[in-house]
Amino acid sequence: MIDLHLHSTHSDGTKSPAELVQMAKRLNFKAISITDHDTVSGTGEAILEGDKQGLEVIPGVELSVFNEDLHFHLLGYGIDCQDSQLLSGLERLQISRNERNDKIMRKLQKLGIKATREDLQSLSGVGQTGRPHIARLLVEQNVVKTIDQAFTTYLKKDACAYVPRFIYHVKEAIDLIGDAGGLPVLAHPVQLDRSLKLLPELLDDLVSMGLRGLEVYYPTQRGKIRQKLSFLANKYDLLETGGSDYHGDIRSGTTMAVGKNMTIPDHLFEKLNQALNYTKNNEIVS
Repeated sequence: MIDLHLHSTHSDGTKSPAELVQMAKRLNFKAISITDHDTVSGTGEAILEGDKQGLEVIPGVELSVFNEDLHFHLLGYGIDCQDSQLLSGLERLQISRNERNDKIMRKLQKLGIKATREDLQSLSGVGQTGRPHIARLLVEQNVVKTIDQAFTTYLKKDACAYVPRFIYHVKEAIDLIGDAGGLPVLAHPVQLDRSLKLLPELLDDLVSMGLRGLEVYYPTQRGKIRQKLSFLANKYDLLETGGSDYHGDIRSGTTMAVGKNMTIPDHLFEKLNQALNYTKNNEIVS
């Protein structure tokens, strides 16, 4: 088994990179990728633990992007985590996150909620901080009962404490990943449009920009939806990838690799590895 979409404590997950690797090893996995939001800071820890455990760890990242009026996520696999351009690009996103966090906290305080930046930082620990951490803080302080309620009432777009942040245009993000030696993949496409009617037109654009893969296997993409996505991946000559989007204990019903009764076939990892090796060999030749 494999799982190519995991989140650690370096973004909004509850398990450290090493813990994710250890968990994957106990489940007899072949490979994983930790795709934290806007950061690769946990990759070194994951790779070191993977070497100890005899488990393949593919460097990964997940970026929020936009194209016209659509907002969605892009995964990057096989990136060089020391690439200066990539690190600079991620730093810009992290600065924007921090600025937004401060603005959100000020809005919450004006609403009479006595949450502080220090409270938030103690909750997020070593990782970067974002809205999921603010939501967890609101639950811990009994402002709301659930994370979903925190987003609905305070944090989602048009809610009373919502603040936008900087994100890259998808072409910029594709280039950022590609220039760092990685393969850009469209994440959980069903979240864009459950009917998938918008997807072919979007893929026309994204493939021309350099998109290399489509996340076909995902907990909410089953049956006919998965078949349609597999058809589109084949039509556009895109790699199929898959992952659980496991965040640890904060999302009920989703577990590593199997998602919600989902198994991700090993051959996806083998094809991804082949594509990464082909890309790197071409870079050496050129």
